[in-house]
Amino acid sequence: MTDPADVGRVVLLAGPSGSGKSRLARSCGLPVLCLDEFYKSGDDPSCPRDEMLGIVDWDHPGSWDADAAMEAIVAVCRDGQTEVPVYDISADRAAGRTRFSRDGHPVFVAEGIFVSELVPRCREAGLLADAIVISRAPWKNFLRRLARDLAERRKPTVTLLRRGRTLMRDESALVARLEAAGFRPVSAPAAAEVLRRWAVAPTTDSA
Repeated sequence: MTDPADVGRVVLLAGPSGSGKSRLARSCGLPVLCLDEFYKSGDDPSCPRDEMLGIVDWDHPGSWDADAAMEAIVAVCRDGQTEVPVYDISADRAAGRTRFSRDGHPVFVAEGIFVSELVPRCREAGLLADAIVISRAPWKNFLRRLARDLAERRKPTVTLLRRGRTLMRDESALVARLEAAGFRPVSAPAAAEVLRRWAVAPTTDSA
């Protein structure tokens, strides 16, 4: 039976695509669970589709397995580790599994496009340490996102440009929805400082 004192908590980190949340999370010194690994397979009939682009609407929460992501967060908080998928974006499906651990830290970070879906569930379970959203100029996120996606050859260039323009247009509304879901809007430097403070908290022997 898990000692309640050893149960971890999670910082949910959000931000528009291209806001630098993944890079910031990796540099903070805390274990980082990438929730984008929990996308559904592209041939899953439950995935919503973008009729204009003729592809799965990967920006719709219905393309993501919220239940599996929540189960992973609970397991990491309770047991210190769990097995998670490794998603291949170019193939639109998981390519394998890997082990994720919070390495004895009392807090770990979970970040991803649909992280807001988990705020009420983590809060109700008593596992939420904090929820922050990175807020920055939409045009900066557009350029960062395009450079990243081109470098990683995620999709054809024309698809990336079309999707990028749509994301930039909708970004203000996205941040507003995140705030309504319980996230605190902060700059990237302020988010880095929040995560650094959690990173220096004493570790436990539970992981």
